[in-house]
Amino acid sequence: MGDPARKAALFDALAITGKALSNGKRLELLDLLAQGERSVDALAKAAGLGLTTASAHLQTLKQAGLVVTRRDGVRIHYRLAGADVAALYAQLQQVALAHLAATGQARAAYLGPQDTDHLTREELLARVKAGTATVIDVRPAEEYAAGHIPGALSVPLDQLEARLAELPGAVEVVAYCRGANCVLAHDAVRLLAARGRDAKRLADGMLEWRLAALPVEEGAA
Repeated sequence: MGDPARKAALFDALAITGKALSNGKRLELLDLLAQGERSVDALAKAAGLGLTTASAHLQTLKQAGLVVTRRDGVRIHYRLAGADVAALYAQLQQVALAHLAATGQARAAYLGPQDTDHLTREELLARVKAGTATVIDVRPAEEYAAGHIPGALSVPLDQLEARLAELPGAVEVVAYCRGANCVLAHDAVRLLAARGRDAKRLADGMLEWRLAALPVEEGAA
């Protein structure tokens, strides 16, 4: 029947991963790291955390084997330990949305009304192939540089209004951001529509794009 103590030790070891995921800010850090490697100070700033608090959360994730580090001089950079960690994070979101009503309510409150049209990844690829869409990446520039949809233009949301004239007027604009729970693409489409542009958003984002093993380009705009 097996040794009960060893069985308990196994499940306690599995619980370490669960405990590491049981904090909203640590999930937010994973969300950011799913976009690419970042330094501790960059992660702290992006997540709205103090440096000490961010470091503590990152250490918890590291102890659970979910992230790994790289030293560059005095700076420590973090990245996800593997694509399986990104997949785990994506699956956690899907399970929570499917089985916990509070998740859907919180998501709706954050993303806003259902007033933006969206495309699937397959529809986006078809439009790009046909030349009927301009794709814009509205994440911060460093996330674009870490990996983006081939051919996408880097237009961070806070620059979009000032750069509208750069976008071709004859085709629709498709915006994307980090993932299914990222508000940036929603806000981009709302802004574009208010300025009379034909705009849609990718239904999910870069997290799901990578997990689908679709092509990714790296490098700054």
